Parts: sequence; C-alpha cells; structure tokens
Amino acid sequence: MGIENTNDVTIDAVITWVDGSDVTWREKINTHLEKKIDWNNKISSKRYNSIDEIDIAIESIIKFAPFIRNIFLVTDNQQPKSFDALKEKAAKQNIHLKLVDHSVIFKDYETCLPTFNSCSIITMLYRIPEMAEHFVIFNDDTFLMRPTKIEDFFVNGLPVIRGRWDNFYNNNWFRKTYNKYFNKNLKTNVGYKYLQQKSAQIAGFKDKYVRRDHTPVSARKSTLERFFGDNPDLLYNNVKHKFRNNDQFIISSLSNHLEIKNKTYVLQTNFQLTYFRTYKVIPTLFKLWWFDVNPKKLFVCLQSLELGSKQMQTYVLNWINKKMNS
Repeated sequence: MGIENTNDVTIDAVITWVDGSDVTWREKINTHLEKKIDWNNKISSKRYNSIDEIDIAIESIIKFAPFIRNIFLVTDNQQPKSFDALKEKAAKQNIHLKLVDHSVIFKDYETCLPTFNSCSIITMLYRIPEMAEHFVIFNDDTFLMRPTKIEDFFVNGLPVIRGRWDNFYNNNWFRKTYNKYFNKNLKTNVGYKYLQQKSAQIAGFKDKYVRRDHTPVSARKSTLERFFGDNPDLLYNNVKHKFRNNDQFIISSLSNHLEIKNKTYVLQTNFQLTYFRTYKVIPTLFKLWWFDVNPKKLFVCLQSLELGSKQMQTYVLNWINKKMNS
C-alpha cells in the first residue's frame, strides 16, 4: 500500500462517555442488572462516577492537539453540562465538537441496545458516519497534558502503537498455574490484559502480543471495515453483551494487532503515560513531579479520581489547571 504524506493526514478524535449522575440512566442500567448498583456507595458505583473529567479530556485535546478536525463524543442520549461552552471553545481552534448517540453507531444492531459495556461501544466507533480514516480513541479519564503533533499518533499515515511485546498467559507457567488452581473469579472478573491477549489471538498471534496501557489509541477505519466485512459474526458476538464478558475482545488491541500483522504500524515502546489507580499522597505527588521533569511524558490517566480524598482531588485538579492555562 502507498505511504501517505503525514502533513496531509486528517485526524479525528473520539471519546466515549457516560453521565453516571443521570437518574434516568441509573434506572436504566439497574433494570438490566441482577445485582443493583448502590449509587450511595462510591466503590460499588466507581465505574460510573465522575467529577467532570470529560471537560478536561475535551479541553486537553483542543489545547494540545490543534490538528484534530472533529472531536466526537459518544453517549447514550446524554450531554455534558458544559457542552455548548466546550463546542464554542473548540470552534475557535477550527475543531468541531459533535455528539454521537449510541443509536447511530449501533444502526442495524439495535437489538444490542441499551448497552453499558465499553468494550461493545468502542467496537462500533469506526461506524461513526463522518469519521476520518485516521482517528484516535480517548477514554474520558485520559488527557493530553503537553503539546502533541501528528507524528505522535500517525507517521506517514501509519498508526503509532504504544506497547511492548509480552508473552501470553498460556506461555507463562506462573500465570497459567495461578489461573488454573487459584483464580476463582476468572470467568467473572474480566481482566484487561486477558482481553488484550484474546484480541491478539483473533488477529492470528499465537505466542506473544503487544501489551498496551491506558493511552490514546491510533486506529484506521479501513482496517476495521475490512476485518469486520470479512468477519460479521465476530462483530455481532462482541457487541451483543450489555456488560463486559470474557468472551469479548478489545477493539484497540485487535486494531493494533491487525496493523502489526500487515506491517503497517510504528511501534513506540515508551508509553509516555502517567497513570493513576490510587491516590496515596506520596506516590501521587511523585508521579506528578515526574511528569513535570520528564519532557517525554504526554498523557495522564486518572482512574476513579473521585475515590481520592478531597485534598488530593483538589491538588490534582489544580495541577491540571496549571497545565491547561500555561
């Protein structure tokens, strides 16, 4: 295939988001759950809680990736409170901020709706009608915190894959033994690395896979269109689950490994990521300091920031605010 000129590549960004404070949506998800979510329990509801991180995600793209053409925000009939202001801010940078409802990307698959499964939703992102050939997938808790350029995501039209080669669990004697004899929750606890490996296997890899982390994902629409055109049953079987299931694959990993298989990729082993899962004082302060002193860092992922103390939330958000206004 031909190599494109990087400067001619049009890139869109897409973010999946849910407003977990929406009472209507809360009632909807609980009607489909055997074990209902206790919305007064932060731990029980942590996958759906937020402190308006979506505003940061959108603003970070506007500020640090001005080459983006469209930012598509994919939702279930919802809209952030600050959407109109964000849309206006994006327009000043010639970026179009657009809402895309699940009903649009699940056209002809309406029987799979409603869905509360990020794996299912992200699988369908390539079906956004106006999506560019080259697009970048963001989670709503993943932010750009330094200026980026096109080559951070695509080089000569080829996707930059951030990852490192690793062995499958089946080729790791310790993990294999642990899963067989000790992992009682293997069938119900859907592991991120496990689903990555399953995705690589679907693409034809048998021994090793490229393990990724919580960074933005560069993808090409035509790669996914060709694959699912040839494998329509795989598409349906992946999006039919309303909640995460170990039978699923992750579209980001599948897309990565399809590009690796075709030798149409650029591997970046430096994730350039600062990732938070907990917010203990010393580790959090160190991670933010290390981001500041390491100019190669580009991305910050704040998982479940609402579980941190009020003081830590304030500190982290002030740190972000300084980056956004510098």
